[in-house]
Amino acid sequence: MSSHHIVKEKQEPALYIHQLGDFSEEYLGQLLEWSPTLIVNATEYEKIISMGLKVDIVLNPVENPAIFQENTKTIVGPGDDYNTVLNYLIAEKYPAVNIIGTESKLADLSYYIPLIDLVLFTATRKTYAITSGFKVWRPQGSIYYIEVNAYFETSNLRQIEGEEFEVINDGFVEFIFNNAYLLISEKL
Repeated sequence: MSSHHIVKEKQEPALYIHQLGDFSEEYLGQLLEWSPTLIVNATEYEKIISMGLKVDIVLNPVENPAIFQENTKTIVGPGDDYNTVLNYLIAEKYPAVNIIGTESKLADLSYYIPLIDLVLFTATRKTYAITSGFKVWRPQGSIYYIEVNAYFETSNLRQIEGEEFEVINDGFVEFIFNNAYLLISEKL
């Protein structure tokens, strides 16, 4: 028995691979499951196509675009690669993007948080912004990393040390705070 999924264009978050590093192929497969628009930094292009993936867009290529897969577009921008990709996605009306990188630098992208839903993945963490009232069910022992730079209240969560927090019991965890958003990370 097979299932066929019809996904409207831009319904799923785009996927931008900035640096693949040691990112798990299993997690990569999960992010690619619904065939998102796949944007790849030119430095990662060869590695990605060697995995048998179809690349939709290559960012800042230095080589001749004729060597890319058929129907692959290119985007070129000055300055920071993240800014170029995010400005492109916003202009094209994408509501969300998943980004794979080797560093968790979502705080550096704070300008974009109100403009597009961002989730940043590294080999060990998933980082995203939440708004006050965010509530999610988590099993006991789940770990969150929260940059404690503003006052926030939470239920069912205790601070272990520094930025590391642990879910006390199976159940909902809720975050209440006065800032526009709070950056949290989950251990993968």
